[in-house]
Amino acid sequence: MIERQILAQKKKEQQIKEFIYAYLNKASYSHTEIQRTPMGERIIIYSSKPGLVVGRRGSNIIDATRLLKEKFGLENPQIEVAEIENPSLNAQSVSKRIVTLFDRFGAKKFKSIGYKVLENMMNAGAKGAEIVISGRGVPSTRAKRWRFTSGYMKKTGDIFDNYVDKGYATANLRSGTIGVVVKILHSEVKLPDQIILKELDTTIKVEAEPVKVEQVKEEKIDIEKLEEIKKESIEEKKEVKKEKKEKSVEKKVEKKAPVKEVKKNKKKESK
Repeated sequence: MIERQILAQKKKEQQIKEFIYAYLNKASYSHTEIQRTPMGERIIIYSSKPGLVVGRRGSNIIDATRLLKEKFGLENPQIEVAEIENPSLNAQSVSKRIVTLFDRFGAKKFKSIGYKVLENMMNAGAKGAEIVISGRGVPSTRAKRWRFTSGYMKKTGDIFDNYVDKGYATANLRSGTIGVVVKILHSEVKLPDQIILKELDTTIKVEAEPVKVEQVKEEKIDIEKLEEIKKESIEEKKEVKKEKKEKSVEKKVEKKAPVKEVKKNKKKESK
């Protein structure tokens, strides 16, 4: 029995949401929440432009409360209107905006509309966004399904089910019905596979010890000795090079001398 009561309650809440969606089918409308209180049902309507939902002197709210009492038997429905701070980060309001743009300009400019709305969502601070436009009303010879994506978007798992904001809307045009699906991944969502790189401090702090005057003198003496040793080694290298050159010259002269004597002997014998 308890299960049946829960199912009947959820079914009734869904019917109320569908009724409000049909009654307040405007571009600024986003979604509704129903809360049960001791005073009655509290219905919160989220919209980017609350003035359009409320109407003149609250006429829309008064009519909606009357219809809810008559159709669904609610004793004391309390309707409240909440404003959405950033409509570009609300999937339902974005999908409704795309549908209103289709109604105003037609489906021929669906590409420019999709890319413009996608850019607005990313500039508003979304981590990832996706727009899918499909249906018979899409003016295309081949593909009847167009996807506009930007940023990072999860397709499966717990994050997609619970943290990705989803919105749906339909546009009934002369060319046919077009469905719009919007998905937004907010920047506040922490992904399990997100890697954060931190910069390490490579600077090494060395505490300088006080240097005595005697140490400085010893270091100066050592430097002078090193310079003298370097000079001596350079001079020795130069002398070794000179000796090698002189020896190579002497060898060349010795080789040439017997060749000249052989030539002279040959000339004498020929005579």
